[in-house]
Amino acid sequence: MGQQQTGFRQSRRVAAVLVAGALALVAGCTGPSSAAAPEGDDADVPAAAAPAELELAPADGSTGLSPATPVEVAVSGGELGKVTVADGTGAPVPGSVAPSPDDADTQLWTPESPLAYGTSYTLTAAAANADDAEVTATSTFSTVTPATLSTPSIGPLDGTTVGVGMPIRVFFDDPVADKAAVERNLTVISSAPTDGAWNWISDSEVHFRPSQYWPAQIDVTLEADLYGVDFGEGTWGEKDRTVSFHVGDRHVSVVDAAAHTLTVRDGDTVVQTYPMSAGSGENPTRNGPHVVLESHRYITMDSSTFGLAVDAPGGYRTDVEYAVRISNNGEFVHAAPWSVAQQGSANVSHGCINLSTERAAWFFGFSQPGDVVEVVNSIGPTLSPADGDIYGWAIPWDEWRAGSALS
Repeated sequence: MGQQQTGFRQSRRVAAVLVAGALALVAGCTGPSSAAAPEGDDADVPAAAAPAELELAPADGSTGLSPATPVEVAVSGGELGKVTVADGTGAPVPGSVAPSPDDADTQLWTPESPLAYGTSYTLTAAAANADDAEVTATSTFSTVTPATLSTPSIGPLDGTTVGVGMPIRVFFDDPVADKAAVERNLTVISSAPTDGAWNWISDSEVHFRPSQYWPAQIDVTLEADLYGVDFGEGTWGEKDRTVSFHVGDRHVSVVDAAAHTLTVRDGDTVVQTYPMSAGSGENPTRNGPHVVLESHRYITMDSSTFGLAVDAPGGYRTDVEYAVRISNNGEFVHAAPWSVAQQGSANVSHGCINLSTERAAWFFGFSQPGDVVEVVNSIGPTLSPADGDIYGWAIPWDEWRAGSALS
């Protein structure tokens, strides 16, 4: 009985194959079958568009970031919609979106005020594809909590006028571990073309000067964009600062210690040639370009300030008029009525440039911070770090540039 049923099923399959073959033959004779194409409205329906894709930066879960880290949104397969940033409490952070200057396919979100240190933020972005199907993406990240915040002091002061020899000086409270990171964020802009380079004269002080003195009558701006900059070893920049100053007239004077003369120039014109007395053989004036730092109508000069007791041989305590400081080692151009007889013929001072009272008064009125007094032909050494913080013009240009953290 089982065998008969099996044979019956086989017979039905053979018959079905024959019928299918016959139908195929008929179809081949009558042309294409209408069943092969879609019927009705379905024939005009296009395939669904692929969903838009969003890529966010910083990546979700990022921690310890600089608050200056760029917040970026990239979209593929669609158009960007709303972008929001909220802090850890959910409060929205005001900001705007614009194309990134570095990548045309990326949008950069910029806060109205800088993001804060030690804070969590959530970035949310939406995008829609060609079918207006919207997708959203979020990224939560947090900024670093610094051990120390640092704001350096800067000279010259904002809004001041200085002479052509005044360098830009940036002073830090603590040694800077990552000097290159700091230097990359110090930008000098001048109203007339000039070169220039930074030199780290210590771990906590960096100076900028051109290869030659500044051109006269120009404006100079330092942009110290240090907020969010990692100084290294747990110290971060506290804020950005911008300092602008004006470079005034070109005053470059020359002290010739061998000829015992002070030659004063206003621009390219010699306006005075004065007899003077420089430092003696025991206390010679330093050679090299000095920079005027400050002026005092009256000042008491005391040898104990540089380690020589007032009552020791050669010690002194003297009230002086019309004193123009030209270094931090105690060198001044000042009135010295007691040495008028030697001025023009011998060097008898403790390192200062001695003038008569009348001539010192004129030089006092002529001088401004940043003016240059070049000392030549002294038997003394050249200005160095031992003489204070403005000795950079005595350093050859190639050596100066080598003091940059980016050289």
